[in-house]
Amino acid sequence: MQILKLLSEEVFDFSRDQMVTEKVKRMKESLNGEFAQIFELCQFVLEHSQQASLLRVTLQTLQRFLTWIPLGFIFQTNLIDILLNKFFPVDQFRNDALDCLTEIGTLQDLDPQYDPLFRQLFTGFLQRLGEVFSPETDLRSPFKYGTEDVCLFIQKLALFLSGFFKAHLKALEVPESQDALIAGMFYLVRVSEVQDTEIFRICLEAWHMLAEDLYKSDHGSGASYYDASSTSRILNLNGNSAGNSSRKFVYSPVLTGVRQVMIANMAKPEEVLIVEDENGDIVRETTKDTDVIAQYKTMRDTLVYLTHLNCEDTESIMLSKLSDQVEGAQWSWNNLNTLCWAIGSISGAMSEDEEKRFLVTVIKDLLGLCEATRGKDNKAVVASNIMYVVGQYPRFLRAHWKFLKTVVNKLFEFMHESHPGVQDMACDTFLKVSTKCKRKFVTVQSDETRPFIMELIESLPSIISDLEPHQVQAFYEAVGCMLNDKGPSLTINRQELQAKLMEMPNRTWRVIMDQAQNNVENLVDPATIKEIVKILKTNNRVCRSVGGLFTYQLQTFFLDMLNVYRVYSERISAAVAQQGAIATQMSLVRTMRSAKKEVLRLLIVFIDKSGPPEAEPIAVAKGFIPPVLDPILGDYQRNIAGARDPEVLTLFSTVVEKLKGNVVDEVPRVMEAIFECTLEMISKNFEDFPEHRIRFFEFLKAVNQHCFSALFNIPPEHQKLVVHAIVWAMKHTERNISDTGLEILHDLLLNVGNNPNISQAFYQQYLVTLIQDIFAVMTDRLHKSGFKMHATLLRMIFHLVQANKVTVPLFDPATQPPGQTNPLFLRDYMCNLLITSFPNLTQTQVSKFVDGMFDINMDLPTFKIHLRDFLIELKEFSSEDNSALFMEEKERAAQAQQQAAMAQRNAIPGMLKPSEIDDDL
Repeated sequence: MQILKLLSEEVFDFSRDQMVTEKVKRMKESLNGEFAQIFELCQFVLEHSQQASLLRVTLQTLQRFLTWIPLGFIFQTNLIDILLNKFFPVDQFRNDALDCLTEIGTLQDLDPQYDPLFRQLFTGFLQRLGEVFSPETDLRSPFKYGTEDVCLFIQKLALFLSGFFKAHLKALEVPESQDALIAGMFYLVRVSEVQDTEIFRICLEAWHMLAEDLYKSDHGSGASYYDASSTSRILNLNGNSAGNSSRKFVYSPVLTGVRQVMIANMAKPEEVLIVEDENGDIVRETTKDTDVIAQYKTMRDTLVYLTHLNCEDTESIMLSKLSDQVEGAQWSWNNLNTLCWAIGSISGAMSEDEEKRFLVTVIKDLLGLCEATRGKDNKAVVASNIMYVVGQYPRFLRAHWKFLKTVVNKLFEFMHESHPGVQDMACDTFLKVSTKCKRKFVTVQSDETRPFIMELIESLPSIISDLEPHQVQAFYEAVGCMLNDKGPSLTINRQELQAKLMEMPNRTWRVIMDQAQNNVENLVDPATIKEIVKILKTNNRVCRSVGGLFTYQLQTFFLDMLNVYRVYSERISAAVAQQGAIATQMSLVRTMRSAKKEVLRLLIVFIDKSGPPEAEPIAVAKGFIPPVLDPILGDYQRNIAGARDPEVLTLFSTVVEKLKGNVVDEVPRVMEAIFECTLEMISKNFEDFPEHRIRFFEFLKAVNQHCFSALFNIPPEHQKLVVHAIVWAMKHTERNISDTGLEILHDLLLNVGNNPNISQAFYQQYLVTLIQDIFAVMTDRLHKSGFKMHATLLRMIFHLVQANKVTVPLFDPATQPPGQTNPLFLRDYMCNLLITSFPNLTQTQVSKFVDGMFDINMDLPTFKIHLRDFLIELKEFSSEDNSALFMEEKERAAQAQQQAAMAQRNAIPGMLKPSEIDDDL
């Protein structure tokens, strides 16, 4: 028996990835032929043996074979009867018998003729299960205090019930098995209550399937497990003639139990930063648990479906659990947490009126609980739950100013809590609320004399007095969000308010600048550098949220900031000159570099966010760009490779992308400073300076797209370098760089084609070598993912030549026969190139392939097929996995699937989190 068990595992379980499908098929067929004898042996042992150990091994062997044996052995013998009536009732065989029954019960996609047999199996199983325990039995304490066998039985029962429902729900929804179905569901509810993560996840799959299926059949949206044509078979309760909606009523007592279980076991959402550690203390979370996040998403979806199926039931369960917490009857951190996480997760699933009625009670109760709670940890738990819940309901807050104001003041109170997790969550929630409700803070609300933001900015120093620097920065970003509102009903002076908001950091900045004027050494004091970094980070966050308005703030310290950059650049260069490259590792130099990086990041964000009316592109290009060039570009060019900041490349990519033609005159100067020295850093190999590498090619892409004319205003040797750099990018094995290289080349060829005064000289110098380079990359087997662009580029070039768009000769007329044309020359050149590179190809194969490439009537999809067929013929590709050549089609199919799933989610109220919905006001 052990040998047979191992044989089945070897052939059908472990070899799944190693064996070719044909071999598996042959082995299955031969085992099928022999299986009658194996089955007879198993049956003989099960019927006649008295030896417990032999019986157990036989059951285990049988379980391995059940997934693939012919169905006749299962349904046309007494196997199910033996398992159910002989072995399942006996304690020592119960678990092995249940394993076998699970394998049978989860067989799916079978002919409908087997449905009655599955119904019979399920009904018989429930009768036997009823002898072990009833559907009312609480399984929590047997699981907690029972033997290992009892715990295993409960886990296997979860697998059986969950698997059976997923495979045969439709088959069980007929009058004769309706009672058994509902009883089985109640058993699964009991199993779901057990405190074990694995068991709960098994049950969760079935509940998610059921809730989604019922929602879809209730709302008449097609793709559900349930086939609407069989509605007539369904029990008709409450005299409701609509079969679909009666399904919901059939399950309604079960669904109440499922709601209870979901709410009591709700997983922790990502936004909650406060957790209980293994010592039972409340601490700030340090790492994200991806399993919990995935479980939360499934539970959230399930709970949203359940809320849609019966909103009143969900609401009454939640409110009764909340009143238990308030009265202290079942007070515990876990009970309050799971309840509030569940409340937050159904945001959007209720109608606005239902949501209002529900939330008024919830928020009042939670605020009351916060007042009444004593103890630092208890307060932290209540606080985190208030913040999570209010952060999930922006629609309610926007509609109820009094609640919004109370909540925001409560958040300010939490910012003074000495618990770091509470402060972090308070700042995060404030930022979330400011983004979603900004209009409410900058306009005058009922019973108010002025917009709330004025009051907020006045009391800002006291609100943030206990916060850490990163929390202060989040707070400033939140106020910036409010100032970003440019709505027509605004009466506030945004520029004036921004100046008031920035008073504190500006004051500190002025003090530092005054000290530096007296003695520049003050600037290189580590404590001062850290202070400068903090101020720049605060400005960065405000700039990110407030947008173009920041131009007024930047003007106040722009030149000072560039001087600071210059001082740090000089100090770093001096340190490197004295001590060599090792200087870049010294603590002071690293601190100065971090300040330089912050200057660059602030400029990047400012350029990126700039726009009319406050920061017109032309005004930014004239006012802010010229002063930046000398300190930043000169420093980059002069420094050693290890001290060059990749952010410089990002800054100038952003400048070109955002300001486009307004900076075309500056581009040659920028290229001169950064091009050659960066290319030298990255062209020694494919690994060094990875950040400079991708950012360098992004810069090149931006120039090519937006300031193309500048590429031909640089010296010819630099133009040559540009083309070499693009080819170098194409050859990278890292996909994002090689893809960027191909895109740049595509844009470059399009731009060159649109500029007749430069195109012919360009074609003459580079076209033939470019074809050679594209072919080299396409046939090297490491770049299959770039196949779509390789095909696009080759088709573009060959069709240019064939259509006689290239008027200058691509060859040296002295070495070619008279009357030679570009199309003829290129055909011969390609044939020779391919024959010499791939000796296994015949002259006929190559000629046919080359003729196809010059066929002007061939559209891109046909051209791709032509190229792909040729590549697969090559010896280098024939033995390889060529699925990457079809990647474009796969990616397109996956994208379409993703969009369809997203559209489906969008159609269900509450399925998207508030943070995923773009309705900021």
